[in-house]
Amino acid sequence: MPIYEYKCNKCGHISEVWQKFSDQPLETCEVCGEPVKKIISNNTFHLKGTGWYVTDYSSSKKDEGQNKTNKDSGTEGSA
Repeated sequence: MPIYEYKCNKCGHISEVWQKFSDQPLETCEVCGEPVKKIISNNTFHLKGTGWYVTDYSSSKKDEGQNKTNKDSGTEGSA
């Protein structure tokens, strides 16, 4: 379930609320009762590296296996 953040227009209090997509957004501040606005917060999901496809991760294993086979047969690195 997503976590939404709301900021009070008057007192500046920030609330984090777990809500379904179908839930109604908050309308009032839990501290002072004034209207709140939904804010966009930083994402904690990060993709790092050159890529995240299967070929990006398995290419080094294929190369190692291919070089090992080639070394056993007396040829090295020829494709």
